[in-house]
Amino acid sequence: MKVVVKTPEIFSVELSGTKDIQETDRGHEKEKYRGLKSKPWELKKHHQKEELKKDLDLDDHKLSNNELEKKYGTNIMTGLSSAQAAELLARDGPNTLSPPTEVPEIIKFLKQMVGGFSLLLWVGAILCWIAYGIQYSNNKSSSMDNVYLGAVLAVVVILTGIFAYYQEAKSTNIMASFSKMIPQQALVIRDSEKKTIPAEQLVVGDIVEIKGGDQVPADVRVLTAQGCKVDNSSLTGESEPQARSCEFTHDNALETKNICFYSTTCLEGTATGMVINTGDRTIIGQIASLASGVGNEKTPIAIEIEHFVHIVAGVAVSIGILFFIIAMSMQYYILDSIIFLIGITVANVPEGLLATVTVTLSLTAKRMAKKNCLVKNLEAVETLGSTSIICSDKTGTLTQNRMTVAHLWFDNQIFMADTSESHSNQVFDQSSETWASLAKIITLCNRAEFKPGQETIPIMKKVVVGDASETALLKFSEVTLGDVMDIRKRNHKVAEIPFNSTNKFQLSIHRTDDPKDKRFLLVMKGAPERVLEKCSTIMVSGREQPLDRTTAEAFHMAYMELGGLGERVLGER
Repeated sequence: MKVVVKTPEIFSVELSGTKDIQETDRGHEKEKYRGLKSKPWELKKHHQKEELKKDLDLDDHKLSNNELEKKYGTNIMTGLSSAQAAELLARDGPNTLSPPTEVPEIIKFLKQMVGGFSLLLWVGAILCWIAYGIQYSNNKSSSMDNVYLGAVLAVVVILTGIFAYYQEAKSTNIMASFSKMIPQQALVIRDSEKKTIPAEQLVVGDIVEIKGGDQVPADVRVLTAQGCKVDNSSLTGESEPQARSCEFTHDNALETKNICFYSTTCLEGTATGMVINTGDRTIIGQIASLASGVGNEKTPIAIEIEHFVHIVAGVAVSIGILFFIIAMSMQYYILDSIIFLIGITVANVPEGLLATVTVTLSLTAKRMAKKNCLVKNLEAVETLGSTSIICSDKTGTLTQNRMTVAHLWFDNQIFMADTSESHSNQVFDQSSETWASLAKIITLCNRAEFKPGQETIPIMKKVVVGDASETALLKFSEVTLGDVMDIRKRNHKVAEIPFNSTNKFQLSIHRTDDPKDKRFLLVMKGAPERVLEKCSTIMVSGREQPLDRTTAEAFHMAYMELGGLGERVLGER
């Protein structure tokens, strides 16, 4: 039996079964830091890392759960109260990193006016006006050609500078609005209820739940974990996923397995933990303060333009001086020789290059904007032109991360589900005993839950705590079966194995609501081929029968057909 949800989505989750591996660098100090002697900036960087380790006063990884509760005045089961959280938020401030010092808009504008090639054109314009001043001092009726040429150069620089500044400011404002539009969320236990709140409202002592795909919202002391692995590459440079558990494994807080760090990503499994640091007090916050003095690297075209300016300036001045010497040796007046020097220097400046480069990059940026691609910095267009592959997260970036049950396969038939906004007009056969068994699996083998306090809101518009596929299944079963939470209460969950990328299935064990049946009920969902290989029988028309080759081929054909429609296919057992 299979359930299909629209919008394919890939999860990379794995049940933790590996042993903790501790690697110790036993090399000699001379070998370990070889090469640093000739690179003083690397010595400084290493010294900053050592200082960070020394300054890291963190012992929460050594404390027991009871000691943590006393230290932070919280309860692992019920979490903080709303009043406590508000008080702590007012004391410690929001859970965000202090933004870097913003460059004033006037400075950005002036950089566009005098940066790079613009500076050379300004020099040319000033030289033109100086030449006119020299001519005018000798002859009141001298030509104003140099004035006009200087004005043209100034206008070119001003117009291109304004255009480039406008383009950058527009993109920056749009990007800023995006960051406000999609705030990071955190699942927290407060007042004995699970709540989804903005991550910036987290405080120390909060109990948070993390699952595969989530970004860790603060420095968290792990209390319970099931197959949890995190990506610490942005923090420590470790390329391999790091297992997390509730066990204290190392004296150093940076090495122990029972702490998840702010801004790292949970790749697999689930974990529950207590927030122990927020904002600038987190490890990444301390590192950010060390890195705050690092400047942005120049783009390739900026480097080339700077190099070109140096060459042009050198050639222009050299030729101007050469002709000045020649003019003086030919007995020209000193003022005429200076004007000749300025004219030769200005003539060697390519006045139209700045406008040409700006217009070319702007046209490319405009074409990209038509394809909904915003260019924050015009110089980045040239860098993008040399890019061959761009890797992007699909879910939530290219899609809305919303799923809907579209098709079902049972009793050797594919049924179409109602994908309208209400989901109320389901036309498939719900009288079949096979459907009754499938519906029970959909309801019980599901971690998603409705957020409390939404009794008056239509089912399809309710906010759900859970991933997209389980959210789709929860809403579908709520519409077709009724109160899902009541069904789960009557079939109490005893144990569970979360979905992971190795097993490719999720499994849970329940007590049944039949008082005469003392057996446990095992339900499973996951990749169709993995679920199929765990089965020896299949239910057709309410009767269980052996899973033979013909039935297996029908199953395979069905999920290949549905997968070909671009739908995510889940097998249920």
